[in-house]
Amino acid sequence: MTGDVEKIAARAAPAIFVVLWSTGFIGTKYVLESAEPLTYLAIRMACVVGLMAIIVAVARPRWPDRIGIAHSAVAGILVHGIYLGGTAIAIAHSVPAGLSALIPGLQPILTSTLASRWLGERVTPLQWGGLLLGLAGVVLILHDRPMSGEAGWGWFASAVSLVGITLGTLYQRRYCSAIDWRSGNLVQYIAVTIFFGLGAWLFETNVVRWTTEFILALAWLAVVLSIGSIGLLYWLIRRSAATSVASLFYLVPAVTSLMAYVLFGEQLNAVSLAGMAACAAAVLLVNRRSA
Repeated sequence: MTGDVEKIAARAAPAIFVVLWSTGFIGTKYVLESAEPLTYLAIRMACVVGLMAIIVAVARPRWPDRIGIAHSAVAGILVHGIYLGGTAIAIAHSVPAGLSALIPGLQPILTSTLASRWLGERVTPLQWGGLLLGLAGVVLILHDRPMSGEAGWGWFASAVSLVGITLGTLYQRRYCSAIDWRSGNLVQYIAVTIFFGLGAWLFETNVVRWTTEFILALAWLAVVLSIGSIGLLYWLIRRSAATSVASLFYLVPAVTSLMAYVLFGEQLNAVSLAGMAACAAAVLLVNRRSA
């Protein structure tokens, strides 16, 4: 019975992860109406540290050694600091929520290339075909979007977030797989709270409007995203090859765009829909086991 439940959970986990991860871009759009990017992220991460401290105190997981703590801190700054910081800054610079997921959607290309060299993972020709198909899908979704002016800085921030999540995925896979996710995540969130706190203090006014919308969106992002989806991501990384996990990010732009269409009226045309279909097909190819 337990084995059946585990199998069902393992099959459902990727879909759940994609949906949860996609809501992060939507929630970020809401909170940025009341706070600057780094200020909001510093508050969010401080909340997460408190929640993770309670989880660690109750569960009493094994604590990493000094080297493990250092690796966890680096992974946290890459996955949470660079990735989330770049995404929030992109949305703050007029990149629509539905499109802020697109450049990070290129992550599987970088991850698979680096994984084959850094982690020794074999990428099959079929998987390479899926990765290229996913890239084509992202290009189709991006084909008619503005890339200059205020939005240009936003796209640059998205590119920085792409580097962060790619390196973070690989670093986590190589150096942090043996670390308990609860104690490891607590270290990561402490490191990134300091990272965002310093950034907010140096570069922003730190003014926050504590509206109901801001509080609810912040609660969702702190609890469901930073604990739920990040924990699920690390669980998937431990169970699967980095290339297969990274391929899930191809689905995030499509799902985020659909959410943004419903919530904000961001339009989708036929070419964009074709790109979404290509992204979905790419995930199937990348995750297919070679014969």
